[in-house]
Amino acid sequence: MPFDLGALGSALQLLAAFFGAYLLAVWIGLIVWTFRDVRSRSRDLFMQLLSIALVVIFNIPGLLLYFLLRPRETLAEQYERELAEEAMLQDIEEKQSCSVCQQKILGDFLYCPNCHTRLKRRCDNCHRITSLRWNICPYCGAPASAPTTPPPP
Repeated sequence: MPFDLGALGSALQLLAAFFGAYLLAVWIGLIVWTFRDVRSRSRDLFMQLLSIALVVIFNIPGLLLYFLLRPRETLAEQYERELAEEAMLQDIEEKQSCSVCQQKILGDFLYCPNCHTRLKRRCDNCHRITSLRWNICPYCGAPASAPTTPPPP
């Protein structure tokens, strides 16, 4: 049986073409993945172009360089972290304290349980709690009554 070198050569060419197409598909896939990843991590156009150029020019080593340079967080993760920080700050700011003795109080307290300072007043018309500084009730529009004496300790 004679060995056909022409068939072996064409089989090797076909295998090389498939391997070359595979490498081209992997290279394009890396470029697309880098483009999507850098857009989700940065709004800086220079950073985006630099990252894509690294992968286009250097392929796998460029991707490794991109991994070293890319921001840790995506923009969505950064936004969620900022929202959580803002919510914690609001929680801290909302914790009220008595202006005289600095003891913690709740928002619906009329008097400080520690020093008996009047904190708020109750509307005579709708009986909702209002601030001492307000001239009218924001709920019913009734004029605020004159302050009364604080309750006995």
